[in-house]
Amino acid sequence: MNASMDDTTDQAAEPADTVLATEVVLPGVVDADGLVLRSRALAAPARGQVLVEVSASGISFAEQAMRRGVYPGQPKFPFVPGYDLVGKVIAAGDGVDRGLVGQSVAAMTKTGGWASHVLLPAADLVPIPAELDPAAVETFVVNGVTAWQMLHHKARVRPGQTILVTGVGGAVGTTIAQLAAHHGVRVIGTAGPRHHAALQDLGVIPIDYNDPHLSGRIRELAPAGVDAVFDHLGGDSVVQSWKMLAPGGTLVSYAIAAAMNDEGSLWPAFLGNLARVFARHLLPNGKKAYFYDLWAGHLLRPAAFRARVQNDLGEVLGLLESGAISAKIAARMPLDQVIDAMKLAESRTAFGKVVLIPQHHEEH
Repeated sequence: MNASMDDTTDQAAEPADTVLATEVVLPGVVDADGLVLRSRALAAPARGQVLVEVSASGISFAEQAMRRGVYPGQPKFPFVPGYDLVGKVIAAGDGVDRGLVGQSVAAMTKTGGWASHVLLPAADLVPIPAELDPAAVETFVVNGVTAWQMLHHKARVRPGQTILVTGVGGAVGTTIAQLAAHHGVRVIGTAGPRHHAALQDLGVIPIDYNDPHLSGRIRELAPAGVDAVFDHLGGDSVVQSWKMLAPGGTLVSYAIAAAMNDEGSLWPAFLGNLARVFARHLLPNGKKAYFYDLWAGHLLRPAAFRARVQNDLGEVLGLLESGAISAKIAARMPLDQVIDAMKLAESRTAFGKVVLIPQHHEEH
């Protein structure tokens, strides 16, 4: 099922210094069927900007929440979703190193990635090896940075430890699992039974998240508790995850997926989750609790933020390039099939990430 084309699209010939971009627009609070395609002329890059021809973008929890108008801090409608992307620089504005032109790059965008072409600040780009599959890299941009930073900067996991990952069959979960296993860490994960065989192939010990004896099963596998929990659900799950920790263990809460079907804004759930995490962090029992924020520092310390992203994504892509980890792609779908792609991502049946491929890259 293709997204409809906006009737206001201007198909007239454009000046030579512009590019006609295809974009997916989220016009308001709509079902997935309400996503709209449009064509829009992009001017030449301004000073400090580059024009990126997009090779791949992905569908994440954020876009699913934005579609319902409940994602904290999302732009006003209408806007182009797309939290991250991979592509190639095809033009550069003044003040930008001309050596970037032709370079394969990745970028965390928060919005705007669901397009064939995007104008971006050159400083936000992370160069990537040209020989890597863009769709494979896309699965590790936000997900890889998130997983690496939570494992190594927040929980500081060590070889021989045991961790628990809730929702381990999702795009972030499979990334955490692979990075942890490569580091010599034992991984217990909750997931639907349909994904258990694939997770076992990744070295995960899977447990059905609907098991009525879930806590007991985890305790059987880790009688003294786990060294870290990575919790994507938030809410009451934070309380249960805290109980699973061994003395000195660390809880990292990084999403509020349990509130996805709630009516209204996610702000109350988000703030409530912060309060739960913070309250546990203050308890004098040696355990630690954090709410992980991918974007922490990007406004106050942008240079340090960008350096950290570049370093951490580089670590992850080095493992991808060596074959130590692999991309878990649920589906590669053309950009104009974004409606079906969104429905697949929201079905909660996909193992890994749904990736959107603009048409000029379908042959690749």
